[in-house]
Amino acid sequence: MSFALPTVTADAVPAGAPLLDVREPDEWAAGHAEGALHIPMGQVIERMGDITEHAGDGTLHVVCKVGGRSAQVTAYLVRNGIDAVNVDGGMHAWQASGRPLVAESGGDPFVL
Repeated sequence: MSFALPTVTADAVPAGAPLLDVREPDEWAAGHAEGALHIPMGQVIERMGDITEHAGDGTLHVVCKVGGRSAQVTAYLVRNGIDAVNVDGGMHAWQASGRPLVAESGGDPFVL
């Protein structure tokens, strides 16, 4: 059975909305959205409890570098009953739309 993947543009993600970043640790450290939950794609299944807790009653916005990994995770979450949407264009689109980033080092953040 096929379904349309729920997607939203980076600039349409509401401030303070639950955000799940599924990139690898080095990508996260270079630059990420403040308040996002970091769970690399390979850990999603084992950390579903953390994901559902972070999502709460809201729509969970899933992001990666350009949108491919987050699309796969979004599809998995939706199939498992979680209200999730893919952030189209990923963190590159996030940064291009002027959304703020923070870096683990405290230096200038960037998308790796």
